[in-house]
Amino acid sequence: MQKHLAIIGTVWPEPTSTAAGSRMLQIIDLFQKQNFKITFLCSASKTDYSYNLENLNIETTSIELNSESFNKQIDKLEPDVVLYDRFMTEEQYGWRVAEACPNTITILDTEDLHFLRKAREIAFKQNRELTFEDYISDVFKRELASIYRCDLSLIISEYEMELLTKTFKVDTAILYYLPFLIDDVNTIHPNFSERKHFVSIGNFFHEPNWQTVLQLKKLWKPIKKELPEAELHIYGAYTSDKVNQLHNAKEGFIVKGRANDVSEIFTTYKVLLAPIPFGAGLKGKLFESMQYGLPNVTSTTGVEAMQFENLWNGYITNDEKEFIDKAILLYANENLWNEYQQDGYTILDKKFKTFLFQNEFSKKVDYLLNNLKKHRQQNFLGQVFQHQSLQSTKFMSKWIELKNLKN
Repeated sequence: MQKHLAIIGTVWPEPTSTAAGSRMLQIIDLFQKQNFKITFLCSASKTDYSYNLENLNIETTSIELNSESFNKQIDKLEPDVVLYDRFMTEEQYGWRVAEACPNTITILDTEDLHFLRKAREIAFKQNRELTFEDYISDVFKRELASIYRCDLSLIISEYEMELLTKTFKVDTAILYYLPFLIDDVNTIHPNFSERKHFVSIGNFFHEPNWQTVLQLKKLWKPIKKELPEAELHIYGAYTSDKVNQLHNAKEGFIVKGRANDVSEIFTTYKVLLAPIPFGAGLKGKLFESMQYGLPNVTSTTGVEAMQFENLWNGYITNDEKEFIDKAILLYANENLWNEYQQDGYTILDKKFKTFLFQNEFSKKVDYLLNNLKKHRQQNFLGQVFQHQSLQSTKFMSKWIELKNLKN
C-alpha cells in the first residue's frame, strides 16, 4: 500500500522568491523517491508566484486556522507522516494532528533555527557580541518545545546540529541533518569574459536581506570608484518603498526587484556580493551562486556550515575595507575567479549531492514507520511537552474557534 505524506504549510512554496520554497521542493522530491503520495495543506491564499504543485502530482487542499474542519480533513486523509514547514505551523496544528491521527509520524522542517537568527539579530542591532542569554528567548522556548513534540526535526546546518546537541543537549534520535540538496552539478556556464556587473539577491520579507542591502549601500561607492564601468544590481521579492529609495542609477546602485529566473541572473553577473550581518541556517543565494558558477564575497555568517575542507566559492570577510578590496580583486582577476568557481562546484559535489542523504533519510523514515511506539517512549521529554505546552495552544485555538462561530 502506498504511504501518504501530508505537508502542512504556512504558505504555498515560492521557489522563485525564497530559499524556503526551494527547500520544500527538495524535501518533496525525497519523499516522492520513496514512493509517497503527497498532499499539501495550507490556509494561505495562493499567489501568482506559488509553485504549481499539481505538476508534481501533489494534491493541494485549503485549510482553516482555528477550525474543527481541519481535524476532519486530516482524519479523512489518514497520513502515515505529517510534515510541518516551520515550528509556528506545528504550534497551530500539532495538537489537532495528535488528536485526529495519534499514530502518525510528525516531522518538523525547522528551515533554520529561528531562535538563533533572533539572538544574532538582537546582538547585531545592539552592536555587541552574542551572549548565551540572547538564545533564551520566548522564540527559543517555543521552538525547542516544538522540536521535542515532533518525532523528528530536520536541521539544515551542521552548526545548528552541534548547537542543539552540544549546547542544549537535544537527543540526536529526534534530529536529522538535511541540508540543501542538488542532484547533479552542472559545470558548463558562461565564463569570466562573458559576464559583467555585481549582483545581490534576497527576499525582503527576511530582515537579514534588508540589512545586507544597507551594508552594500555603504560599501558600494569605493568599489564603484575603482571599477567605474561596474554596476551593482539588487534583486529580491517583496521590495518595499525603503528598498526602492536606495536605487541610484547615477551611482550604479540599481534596485531591480523580483528575480523571475535566478539561473538567468546568476549566469549573467560576474560577482555576487553578500555581506550578511546576521542570520541562521544555510544561505540560498550562496548555494545558488555555486550552482551557476558565480563566485562571491560574503561574511562568516554567510558561509556558516557551507564550506568543504575550508574551500569557498570566493572570499570571506567581516572587515569592511577587506570586503571592498576583495570585491575589486575578484571582479578583475580571471585566474582567481576561475579557481573559486571550481571550488564552488567541488563544495556542491562533496557536501550537498542528494545521493549523500537519500538512502539514510529513507531508512530513518522507515525506522519511524516501524518503531514509532518505541521511538516515542525514548523521547519522554516529547511526551511531557505534548501533554503540557499544547494545552494552552489548544484552548486558545478553541476559544478563537468559538469566537469565530459567534461572529
